[in-house]
Amino acid sequence: MRKRGLVWGMTGLLLLGLCVAGSAAGVQVALYAAGDATVGLVTNTTGQAVTGLHIEFDQAVTIVNKVEIGGALPFTGATSGTSFDLAGGSLVADGTVELDWTPAAAKPVLIQWLSGAAPVGAPYFTTIQALGEVLAKGIVAARQAEPEKLQAAFQQFFADNADYFAQVSQALGTPLKDALMPIIMTAPAEGIENFFGTLVGLLGATSLDDVMNGDVNFTALFSLFGL
Repeated sequence: MRKRGLVWGMTGLLLLGLCVAGSAAGVQVALYAAGDATVGLVTNTTGQAVTGLHIEFDQAVTIVNKVEIGGALPFTGATSGTSFDLAGGSLVADGTVELDWTPAAAKPVLIQWLSGAAPVGAPYFTTIQALGEVLAKGIVAARQAEPEKLQAAFQQFFADNADYFAQVSQALGTPLKDALMPIIMTAPAEGIENFFGTLVGLLGATSLDDVMNGDVNFTALFSLFGL
C-alpha cells in the first residue's frame, strides 16, 4: 500500500533490554519484566487531572498489584480478565498508575484516560481492533458534543480519499458515503466498530501498519479527535 506518513499519538512497544517502553500524547507507558510478572507504569500526560483509566490486554491477565502516584483510581470490577476500568477517584496531571500482572507475556493493546465517561487525550493502542474501538468511541462522543464538526470532518475525509473510495464503493455495490454516514450518525459504538472492521477487510489491511500508513488518509478524522 502507498505510504502516507500519517502522524498518530501511538508508538509501538520499544525494546530496551528487559524494559519495554511506549508513549503517546496523553498516555505514557513503560513495561518492565519482573520474574513471572510484568510491571506496567501508565503516566497521565494529558495535561489535566483524570477520573478514570481503561486498559485492555491481548490475553487474560490477573492484576497482582496496583499503586497510584498522585491520586487514587479504584478498580470498578474484577482484577482478572482482558479488560479493566479504574474509576471513582482522580489522578493528577503527570500522575502514574502502576499495574503488575501475570502472565508476563501479556501486553496491553489499548490504554485510554477518562474524564467521567469521556476519553481524554490520545490513546495508546497496538492492534487494528483497538483502533476501531478508539474511532468508534470518539465518533459517538463527537456526535453528542459537536455533530457539526463531525459532519465536516467526514466531508473532508471523503474528499481526501475520493479516488480510492470510488473503488471501495464499487466493491460494496453502493457509494461508501451513503453506506457509512447513516451508521456514523445513528449507530452505537459497537455498530461503528463492526463497520470499521468490514471496511478494513475491504482495504485488504492485515496489520495496524497497513491501516495507519496505507491508502486511506485518516488525517481529517484524527484531527477531529486530537490524535
